[in-house]
Amino acid sequence: MTGITKGERVDARSMVGKTVVGKSGKKIGVVADLVYEVRTGEIVYLSIKNPTSYANSFQFEKDETGNQEIPYNSVISVGDFVVVAEEDIV
Repeated sequence: MTGITKGERVDARSMVGKTVVGKSGKKIGVVADLVYEVRTGEIVYLSIKNPTSYANSFQFEKDETGNQEIPYNSVISVGDFVVVAEEDIV
């Protein structure tokens, strides 16, 4: 699969179920859902299920189901994994 980098379009549905990793290569969790702004359609957060202990070291917001939310602007690449920049999520 070809990777998508920051600024390129990606089918949001294809992200659900992908493993989320940091630039350091450490696993963060799995994309459970996407949270978007209704008026603009802009994706605001990735909702993360099955967070790892590494993910728990960050102080993520949580959605109503208890899943952790990572700001979408921290996503730098989508391919076999969703790669996020840890410095953008602290």
